[in-house]
Amino acid sequence: MDQYVGLDVSLKQTWISVRQNRKRIWRGKCLSHPRVVAEAIRQHAPNAVLVVFETLSTWFHHELTAAGLPAVCIDARHAKAALDTAPNKTDANDADGLSLLAEAGFFREVRVKSWAAMQVRTLVGGRAQLIGISSDLSNQILMRTFGLVVPAGGGRIFEANVRALLEGQVALAGSILPLLEAWRAVRAQATALDRQLVAVARQSPACRLVMTVPGIGAVTALSYTTMIENPANFGNSRAVGAFVGLTTRGYQSGEVDYDGHISRRGDKHVRALLYEAATVMLTRVRSDSALRSWGLKLKEKVGFKRAAVALARKLAVVMHAMWGASLTRQPGRRRNAVPPPFERLRCVLSRCGFASALRMQ
Repeated sequence: MDQYVGLDVSLKQTWISVRQNRKRIWRGKCLSHPRVVAEAIRQHAPNAVLVVFETLSTWFHHELTAAGLPAVCIDARHAKAALDTAPNKTDANDADGLSLLAEAGFFREVRVKSWAAMQVRTLVGGRAQLIGISSDLSNQILMRTFGLVVPAGGGRIFEANVRALLEGQVALAGSILPLLEAWRAVRAQATALDRQLVAVARQSPACRLVMTVPGIGAVTALSYTTMIENPANFGNSRAVGAFVGLTTRGYQSGEVDYDGHISRRGDKHVRALLYEAATVMLTRVRSDSALRSWGLKLKEKVGFKRAAVALARKLAVVMHAMWGASLTRQPGRRRNAVPPPFERLRCVLSRCGFASALRMQ
């Protein structure tokens, strides 16, 4: 008989609920470690066909899958809407509710990222944290309260200007110099991570491809490609815009039907990077393209911010289309021979100014 298992995982303990024939046959708890959880499932649910749990760390899912269990990570927001119907909120009841969702098939599966993608994401996230700390330290170092204005400049110029202003300021130097040393050390570590990011981007064909788009650098390319992982994960390129939270919310009820603000779902960091790339295309990129012209015309109608958001969504869609089209090439074909779908995409992207990107191998 098929058995369905629900796991409510917390930091120390995991509640396990097993259902069979629409009845709970066992419920208990154990330590929150994949090996211990796997042992409990094998003992009390030897015929488990589905083991569900809410979104949590990647390693838990990979360990359960490696142990041979049919582990599935489900959307926490979707599960919460169903679990909130219980009269009492407890971890044991949540495990019961998750096993019921598994048996009924009423859940939304979440794609779990691979180890390689998570390692790159950790690298990108660590760099972002260090840059944020560096900015906070540099803002703290500003000495306008004491009538000392640091001249414009970054890096070594900023450090030299601060040290020059602190000459003769013994009391103030005792507070500012430690911050300056910390700022210098943080910048050095951020630079080291920058070098690693560039090295990883150069080794990735997908990153090299999307970096041909104006405004897309190594950080944006790595963040975007690790979020997508495989273009086949999306049925069409337009779905990427909704996945990253750059499409408008819709509300329709009776005679009321309107679009609201963007959903802001998905990866916040990638969404911010795409917005930054769109801003660069509208303000700093000088090469003409149909996409940039479209963004500039839209800016005249709806304003800069809305135009940048719309352009960021288009960038996400175009980069997915470019990446997916590059994978459709057949190895036996000549260099200039492309399948018809890729030829149609070449025509579209050439009008957007991205034809050079499609010539990459």
